[in-house]
Amino acid sequence: MKETKMYKRWKFYFLGLLILLATQSNAIAKQGIPISGRVFEGTGTDMALAGASVSEKGTANGTITDAQGRFQLTVANERAVLVFSYIGMQPQEITVGKQRTFNMNLQSDDEALEEVVVTGYGTQRKSDLTGSVAVVSSKELLNVPANNMLQGLKGKVSGVNVFLNSGSPTGSPRVLIRGLGTINSSSNPLYVVDGVVMENIQFLNPNDIERMEVLKDASSTAIYGARGANGVILVTTKRGAPTEGLVIGYDGFVSMGVLPKKLEVLNSAEFLEVIERGFQNYSKYNPSGTPPIFTKSDPRLFDAQGNPLYDTDWQEEATRTAVSHNHQLSVLGKSEKSSFGAFMNYNKTEGIMLNNWLERVNGKLAYDANPKKWLSLGTNILVNYNRGNEFEEEGGHQMPRRSMLEMPPIFPVKFPDGTWAHSGMISDAYSLEAIPNPVHVLTTQDRFRKRTQIFGNTYATFHILPGLDLRTQFGFDKQDNLIQNYDPTDLINISAPLGYAYIENQHSFYWQEETYLNYNKELGDHRINGVLGLSWQERTAETDAISARGFSDNFFRFNSIQAASQPGAPTSSYDRWSMNSYFLRGSYSYKSKYLLTFTGRVDGSSRFGANNKYGIFPSVGLGWVLSQERFLADLEAIDELKLRSSYGITGNTEIPTYQSLGTISSETTLINGTRVSQSYINRLPNPNLEWEKTKQFDIGMDLSLFNRRLSFGFDYYHKLTTDLLLDRPVPTSTGFAAVRDNIGSVSNRGVEVLISGSPVKSTDFSWETTLNFNYNKNKIEALGANDEDIFPGPNWVSGSQTILRVGESLSSFWGYRRLGTWGTDEAAEAAKVGAIPGEAKRSSERTIIGKGLPDWTGSFINNFRYKNFDLNVDLQFVMGVDILQQFFHSMEDRTGYSNGFRWTLTESWTEENQNTMIQQIRNGPYSGQNSEVDDHWVANGSYLRVNAISLGYNFGNTQLSKIGLKNWRIYASVQNAFLIKSDSFKGYDPEATSWGTNQWGQNIYFHQYPRPRTFTLGTSFQF
Repeated sequence: MKETKMYKRWKFYFLGLLILLATQSNAIAKQGIPISGRVFEGTGTDMALAGASVSEKGTANGTITDAQGRFQLTVANERAVLVFSYIGMQPQEITVGKQRTFNMNLQSDDEALEEVVVTGYGTQRKSDLTGSVAVVSSKELLNVPANNMLQGLKGKVSGVNVFLNSGSPTGSPRVLIRGLGTINSSSNPLYVVDGVVMENIQFLNPNDIERMEVLKDASSTAIYGARGANGVILVTTKRGAPTEGLVIGYDGFVSMGVLPKKLEVLNSAEFLEVIERGFQNYSKYNPSGTPPIFTKSDPRLFDAQGNPLYDTDWQEEATRTAVSHNHQLSVLGKSEKSSFGAFMNYNKTEGIMLNNWLERVNGKLAYDANPKKWLSLGTNILVNYNRGNEFEEEGGHQMPRRSMLEMPPIFPVKFPDGTWAHSGMISDAYSLEAIPNPVHVLTTQDRFRKRTQIFGNTYATFHILPGLDLRTQFGFDKQDNLIQNYDPTDLINISAPLGYAYIENQHSFYWQEETYLNYNKELGDHRINGVLGLSWQERTAETDAISARGFSDNFFRFNSIQAASQPGAPTSSYDRWSMNSYFLRGSYSYKSKYLLTFTGRVDGSSRFGANNKYGIFPSVGLGWVLSQERFLADLEAIDELKLRSSYGITGNTEIPTYQSLGTISSETTLINGTRVSQSYINRLPNPNLEWEKTKQFDIGMDLSLFNRRLSFGFDYYHKLTTDLLLDRPVPTSTGFAAVRDNIGSVSNRGVEVLISGSPVKSTDFSWETTLNFNYNKNKIEALGANDEDIFPGPNWVSGSQTILRVGESLSSFWGYRRLGTWGTDEAAEAAKVGAIPGEAKRSSERTIIGKGLPDWTGSFINNFRYKNFDLNVDLQFVMGVDILQQFFHSMEDRTGYSNGFRWTLTESWTEENQNTMIQQIRNGPYSGQNSEVDDHWVANGSYLRVNAISLGYNFGNTQLSKIGLKNWRIYASVQNAFLIKSDSFKGYDPEATSWGTNQWGQNIYFHQYPRPRTFTLGTSFQF
């Protein structure tokens, strides 16, 4: 209640500020000279320029043109100078004088068309790039509201797969750039925010982002050397105002998330029929046993006639309509020698599962100054605090995402006396599995997470000579995380009867200092861009944790852990690594036709063996701009045609620390009732341990046609990762089974295609469209000296669910083939393998039954504009991937323990229906079960998703001038609007995992957090 009052009070003050500023703007406007007009593109055309800037020179007074190119502005007097500008156009200035109406034609600016992109330790003209670099603007990132930047990045860049994997606001997306190329190291790309490496990127406020560059090939990533093998994502955040004056802006939205579909589970009558049929089939599976007697007599659950009193829809009870809201306030300013930007954000996101939420408070301040001609200074500081009640998404025990489907519907949420129900509260002899009520768990279990991040950098740039700068910068990322868990004493099969509390503190501090020279010079036909520098980085991390069981009640929870009677042993840890690096990049362009880029980095890391502390990571890129050649000069349709190619080596240093050392573990043990310390060696040393290396070849083409109305990009790449870090077997005489070593290799071959264009472009209506798709073929090339199979997990029913095998893809599913079910005429054959008619008929050996990494991914994004209206339609697709539906184990193959799918009743094996894949209904608690991972669990994971639809309205200048605003947009959107998927997939969403950050868990899940369908209303404006 307190938070609600604070929020209302804040909103009241903010609205009052807006009214005051608007009133002052109107008062000033009445004292000046009103002018109006239109802005057009080119000479002799009627192509209006929407969004062109019209400002009074030397002041903060300005506006932008509406969809018809119209503007209205009030200037101080007739001596005022108007400045007309637009990206890619030559700016124009004109004195007002006696004129009151202005129709301006802005011409193309060839220099402005030379887009500058961030490439790591500097910038380059896009036309000079030889590497594969994609740019995502803040407008593209926030086409529809996004709670984290990875959600907004999904589908925007070819070759980049973003797996959201969960509908929870506390979930962690997974990003793969050009496939998976490692086994034991991290597969995450390197995230660099304003020049500083950042962890936990999913908590960065997406509203603070100005643009992102995605570096994909070796020519662009080699500048990051040992940390560039998985690709690099450079994030540039917003800073000060681009022109002199003060600009205040607000962006905000409110949204509602709903469960888009329900899975077809048994209702009470159907569930009881399954129980009864399982009892009837008891003697078939236990000929010598005493059959259980089916009754419906528990008075709490059945009436006198045996009818169930309850028919609970647990999916309905455990979910909700989630209401979320986001507010971003920005204050931007610029003077002659400095600029600043101040940003504040508040976000509260609810999950559609009960009591799951994430709250973020974020503040950011950026300041840049040019106190001297030879000196530029700047600083950027970000404070991010977020807290939430995290939803448990890993593993396979009795968590709510499972129990909301498997909890029998014959139980209520609560009995009339207020007692929470659970599956053990039945006197009839059903022997149900111990399942806690999902509403009870969600309502009473605490999984609090609190994170505080202080992130920033400061820099000084010395302008030594024209084109030669020396920049030194220091950046840091400090994070403090607090985990507080409490499981009450009455949650059966989770924490009953003792209860459980757990507290963990995590502290980390990362810093980097980098100093480098930047050289940019144009000498006639020659253009040179060079970088030479050095870097130091270090990260330290500390954790301490304590747990306890044995609480007499649930009053103290984790707030007084000493109240428990069974304290656990406290734990703590310390971790540190450091790097020292030297890097250079040289780019050369001759007549803007022939391009050469050379990049090299030397990295030294404490993580690797004494004999391999340093590694060298070079790359070279070549480009040829054919459109500058004479033989294409007469083809007016071609604006740009460039061929480019690159080859280089990058590394992967993201492994746990101390892997090259022989380490000792210490703990305590009980001897004669007394706890004593003990130590033991837990790892053999390997002084030759070194980085995984990725060699990548890329060849690409960029083509622009018809005054850049149509653009086409193509890349083919071949990545080969060698020296994979695996556990190599050693003689048992050593006392160990294996030692970490560099063995094995993996390849990724792929094609990326990007097509974008403006099929229609007129004053009243325009259509911009982008189609991107990419194909990736992943293959294990080698696994040590003998190429033996490796079973890396996740381990569950039937052992490891995946296999590493030479010639196959990483993330290959491992299991049996289901050939059908045994028929009555196959009883003798079934008996040879220990089966009877009605049970699953499987292959005798396990084999590869699918894979969790897609062949094809892509998106088709369309932006329409009609006068002041804009419409965005975002479609995304995935093909050539499978899903291992582990939930078939408990909801189809194991009847009698819990609730299950409806089709187990209608399509299962009977003597009259023997041509089926679904086994005969039996009662697992009495008759056992027959459940193994097989390809009946595997579904086609391909899908087409209408990811987002957004409709907006931009108010015209006539309307805005009355209230003193520069621009104002309102919009409505729906996300996860529609999904087309395979009939073989029976879950909520085809993109998920229930194995957290497990490298092999993609598209393998034992139940999942449903991804919501979200409806949003929002607005943004500036004054």
